[in-house]
Amino acid sequence: MATDATSKKRGVLFDVDGTLIDSSYFHAMAWWQAFRREGLDVEMSAIHRRVGMGGDRLIQSLVPEPSEDLQENLKSSHSAVFSTFWPSLRTFESARDLLAACSEAGLAVGLASSAQDRDLEVSRRLLDAGSSIDAWTSSNDAKESKPAPDILEACLEKLNLSPEDVVFVGDAVWDVKAGSAIGVPVIALTCGGISEAELRDAGAAEVYDNPRHLLENLENSLIGKLI
Repeated sequence: MATDATSKKRGVLFDVDGTLIDSSYFHAMAWWQAFRREGLDVEMSAIHRRVGMGGDRLIQSLVPEPSEDLQENLKSSHSAVFSTFWPSLRTFESARDLLAACSEAGLAVGLASSAQDRDLEVSRRLLDAGSSIDAWTSSNDAKESKPAPDILEACLEKLNLSPEDVVFVGDAVWDVKAGSAIGVPVIALTCGGISEAELRDAGAAEVYDNPRHLLENLENSLIGKLI
């Protein structure tokens, strides 16, 4: 979904889970329980490394030749378990302020999320960012999931912007790869649990601890160069 087409000439795209919302480990737990329900013993650390991929890619990278029924059962179980964690979800410190600062500086703000609609709605309510957000996407907006760039392209289309007009802020290696695929520079945050070294090795242009750390350095960041 989106608001009316923005006339802003530059913008910032934000991943949501693990970037603005402290949810990466809840997703790892939900997938772990989903695998267990199907009799599959998958290490939590292996799951966490893949959070940020689409569910289909995550499953295929951890389960040899999964059947369609198994994939659907796993995704359904993950969704059901993750919903039980909704009351525990919190925004990272200064996430709302970061969105507001970008908007007030004249930049279009897009949530380039591949979450399911109902999970994204929970996140948007938690962010409570109102008019600071110009557009957002969900899993329904992309044919291929990250690290494919489909969700970024969908968000760009809603903002009426081109890759050279934006910066993408994410927390996972898959975010960095998605941005790189279409030439969008990526600012990575380590608050999703991935190390600075891994994010830089993947191609992140800048790395900060969390939204507060990025906000404190906004003027000197890639976002500051857009303003």
